[in-house]
Amino acid sequence: MDLLTPVATRTVKRPQSLSASAQTSRSTYTSIDSPETTLKALKDQPDFETVGRVLNYLISSLKSQDGFSIAIPGPLSSQIINTLVTTTLPDYWRTFRESRRHCSKLIKCLKNVSSLGAIMSRLRPLIADCRRKKPVDQTRDPSQHVEDLLEVLGLVLEEDQTSFRIWTDIQDHVVNSTQRSLMWKEYISLSTSGKILSMAAQAEDALKERGNLRKEVWLSNGNEYASWLGRNIAAIIVEIAPTEYLPLLSQFCGRALSLGYNDRVVSSILTTLLEKGSVTPLADLLPKLAVHEQRQLLNSAITFLSKQYFSFIDKEGGLLLKSQSTISGAAYVVHELIRNNDVLRDHVVSLLTSSTISALNDSYGTRRSVIAAIAEDKEKLQTVAEKSLELFGDKFYMIHTPILQQEALAQILTIACGYVHRSEPLFLTMITKSSTHSSTISNRIAASSPRARLLGMFVGVAISLMVDKPELRLKFEFEGSEAEEAKWYQQLTTVEDKIGQLGDLKPLQSTNRPTAPTKASKASKQKAEAPTKPSITEIKGPRIIEIVSESSDEDEDLVPYGKPDSDPEDEDDDPTVLDRHKPTAPVYIRDLLAHLRDHDNYDRQLIALQTAAPLIRRKSNFGTEVTDHIEELASILVSLNDNFDLLNFAELRQQALIAVLLAKPGPMAQWFVRSFFSGDYSLTQRIAMLTTLGLGARELAGFNDPSETPIPIPTTPSFPSKTLPPRLHKLYAAETGPVAALTAKLEKTTLEPMALSAADKLSGPDILKVRTFSSRMDIEKRRKKPVPNKLAQVVAENFFFPLTGRWWGSMQSSTSSHSPLISTSILPSTADEREDDNLYTSPHLLPPFLQTLAILINASGPSTLSLPQMTREMWELLLSVRGIAMGDKSILKALLFAFLMLIETNEDGERLAVEQGREVVETQEWVRGVFENLGGGKRMGAGDKGEEDEDEKVRALAAGVLVRLGEVVEKYRRRMVGSLMDY
Repeated sequence: MDLLTPVATRTVKRPQSLSASAQTSRSTYTSIDSPETTLKALKDQPDFETVGRVLNYLISSLKSQDGFSIAIPGPLSSQIINTLVTTTLPDYWRTFRESRRHCSKLIKCLKNVSSLGAIMSRLRPLIADCRRKKPVDQTRDPSQHVEDLLEVLGLVLEEDQTSFRIWTDIQDHVVNSTQRSLMWKEYISLSTSGKILSMAAQAEDALKERGNLRKEVWLSNGNEYASWLGRNIAAIIVEIAPTEYLPLLSQFCGRALSLGYNDRVVSSILTTLLEKGSVTPLADLLPKLAVHEQRQLLNSAITFLSKQYFSFIDKEGGLLLKSQSTISGAAYVVHELIRNNDVLRDHVVSLLTSSTISALNDSYGTRRSVIAAIAEDKEKLQTVAEKSLELFGDKFYMIHTPILQQEALAQILTIACGYVHRSEPLFLTMITKSSTHSSTISNRIAASSPRARLLGMFVGVAISLMVDKPELRLKFEFEGSEAEEAKWYQQLTTVEDKIGQLGDLKPLQSTNRPTAPTKASKASKQKAEAPTKPSITEIKGPRIIEIVSESSDEDEDLVPYGKPDSDPEDEDDDPTVLDRHKPTAPVYIRDLLAHLRDHDNYDRQLIALQTAAPLIRRKSNFGTEVTDHIEELASILVSLNDNFDLLNFAELRQQALIAVLLAKPGPMAQWFVRSFFSGDYSLTQRIAMLTTLGLGARELAGFNDPSETPIPIPTTPSFPSKTLPPRLHKLYAAETGPVAALTAKLEKTTLEPMALSAADKLSGPDILKVRTFSSRMDIEKRRKKPVPNKLAQVVAENFFFPLTGRWWGSMQSSTSSHSPLISTSILPSTADEREDDNLYTSPHLLPPFLQTLAILINASGPSTLSLPQMTREMWELLLSVRGIAMGDKSILKALLFAFLMLIETNEDGERLAVEQGREVVETQEWVRGVFENLGGGKRMGAGDKGEEDEDEKVRALAAGVLVRLGEVVEKYRRRMVGSLMDY
């Protein structure tokens, strides 16, 4: 008779493996031939090759003018662009950049108005998210996505032909003229209104606040952005000839001038046009601009000419009175801009007579070129002479205007009078007979400033020499330098510059840079270095004649091609062993899991470990991809074995485990604790879990960032320098893990102040000591910026109490059943040892366990609400292992370190004295006994040098614990008496 009767039967269907399911889902998209297939492929987490095919299809659609195009706004194109920006770009951009594939394709697909708007819309919430204070259970950090979007936006816009290509795409693909106008206005609004500039600056500030900015972006620099705008405007007005497009282009140029960087914009425009050899396109565009925009552009153009071509001219030079080609060329540029434009001609008259821009005040050559530009218009030139003379004699002007501007006006007046005298001498004679001229000379002579009087005398004598008879001319006696300057002003009336050609302007680089040596100088130098008497030797055998090309000197400006980058895959001489199908870095969590599961593939294991930590951190910032597979990911990483002896295997796996913990700190901390005590893991894997809890807790508390600072692993071998092979070195060398390194650092930072304080007390009274005081600025520089401690809210419930509670449970179960919770691979060899042994009290696992508890309580800080309860439970645990610690120095050292961290974290000594009085006294007596035994040699004996050093370290820790406990007992002795009456 069967005791068990089946009630129902069920056939369990095993789930398909992750890699197989991924392959079946991706095989559908071997060909992309429609926008619908493109959108579906992008949404289904495509692999690397599928994304490449999608980008190829989108680029081919840009060339077709009849069918679908991503440059045309529409439902499908908008969804595709949104998916590219929000999903594909965060997933694949860094992979594209590292593999140097598909980067240019993605940039080309995003070079349109809709994509720019999508990038800006995506940046706005990400920047706000970067600056928002988040709850403790949220570790989302979008700074990497902001950095990637900034980089892509800079690459989309960096070319000088960007605006022209967007314009061309709009004209080629958009049929409706109204839609064309709207799209172009949208691009103008994005590029010239300061939206991109301000957004990039905000993103850069947000990244700087988080310390994640690797390099500055040119988009956030106003000068560089304005220069880019000017080059784009010049490229458009050069390429587009039809006049019907000028109103639309004038909007682009006018809005660019409203950005606030007029000089930069116009400088880039003129630089490009001068390289092209014509400023006529800009002159044709000027009348389409608003009046104030035309004036702004002309002011900036004159400033550009002054800085680029006349900054080297000195007023004392002898050639300044002669006509120069540079002045003629600059006059041609100004003349072309104001040709057939009465508004700008009147503005030039205003500039010459009112000193409104500094370029005319600072540069003598600029003044001459501007006067020559309007010299053909006799009416405007006469107006310049009249208004200049009137302003030159104004009393208020003489008193309140700087002498530099008065000198510039005096030169403009003198040169203009010379032009008027040659064209209309009668008009100049009428001016000199007017009351304006008489009052100007009288006011100048009566001026209180000596320099103002001299300028009036110089100008009066120069004008009188042109119009008055010899017996009626003004005469003043000048001496020395004043006589030379008066003669120079008189010669200014003879200046007559002509409007030249654009070729008269020298290349921009030659005006500021030293010229290269000529061929003749090179030949003479070589000739001088040649020996005077060369030795002649007889040539035997066939003669070799060297043919020297005469054109070799002419090719010196040619830049040779750079050496191509070496491909590490081609370093092997045997082409049969080359692997051209190496796996790419995973961009999805499911791909990472598939790589980690492939234990037999070296390349996939290596690339998975290298990209695991940054991928998990990046993916945990948004979406549920990490949280959906987080336990599976943690289990695979913990169980992962180093089958290929990978370099830095332990460090890479540890960083990935920390990233998993920080993705969901509360639940994953409990998972690691549960796996540590109940899972079937080796000793190394359990220590990795403790390391994850300790270092992850410190990062959560704001102490460090392992994504930027690697886990401290010793890299330089100590003496002797000869080490064993790596495989043997792992077996015999003393391993120092991250927790041990962190423990040593905390020991040093805690014990050093005690030692310094003790030495300070022994050095004499304070009044005899010389102390240096730091300034407040130095103290502020050294002070660390406060960081919110997110660990304090979750440490007790998720980290600390699960560790201590399960440890007590394992102790009780071990005491009752004597069954160790460990795999048979590390059990003792004999049955007796196996019955008495317990894994969690072994010298291999108990020290890192105690150190982890100490790190947790230290990282939580003194302000943690649950610190009293954590202190009580930890103190009870530490006192319970005193007997075990007396038999092993490593456990004793870890126990003393835990005591030290516990007392250091509890800054409120009064609470310790009242609530933990018995524990304080009991611990003090036990540690004093340990200290005395180590000092007297009763316990350790006379060992070798290494044991003596280890004893000194343990003794120092014991001394630190005694000092801290002594401070508490001495200060609150009376408060402790009541609680210890029955002790």
